[in-house]
Amino acid sequence: METCDSMKLQKLYELYEQPMYRIAYAVLHNAELAEDAVHDAFVRLVSRLDKIGEPDSPKTKGYIIKVIKSTSITLYRQNKRKFMFEQPIDDDTMKLPDTITNVESNVLASGLLSSMNPTERVIVQLRCVYGLSWKEVAQRTALKESSVRKRFERIKQKLNNSKGEIYDET
Repeated sequence: METCDSMKLQKLYELYEQPMYRIAYAVLHNAELAEDAVHDAFVRLVSRLDKIGEPDSPKTKGYIIKVIKSTSITLYRQNKRKFMFEQPIDDDTMKLPDTITNVESNVLASGLLSSMNPTERVIVQLRCVYGLSWKEVAQRTALKESSVRKRFERIKQKLNNSKGEIYDET
């Protein structure tokens, strides 16, 4: 019986692996995730192998299409947030705009900007220079909103301790 199941699984893999990959890629637009979806779909199929009929039957083909679509959509939903908010921190992100406000000029004059790590600089820029909300800063830095607020609070404390009152948010 076990040999029959492994032969059925092998036949399913031979027939449907590539079509499943194409369906998954159409949903996910990512080669690695599409491969993961195919793998996860086959794991699901193994647990239901006894309920699957002949590998080349239209009923089996329809079932496999449902499984791969469902698996791909699940992976898409799990990774959607990551892809929506993922933004690399590069030189353009770190670049200060030509118009510098009082906050930035005070920070630059005090030399504190250079003492900040890249994430701190981005947080200060997005919040002070571009005036983004906490939620927007969190999305752009791929951090939690509470983490962004706490980091900004620590940055503000560091600035206030070294050069007097630089930033006062009401």
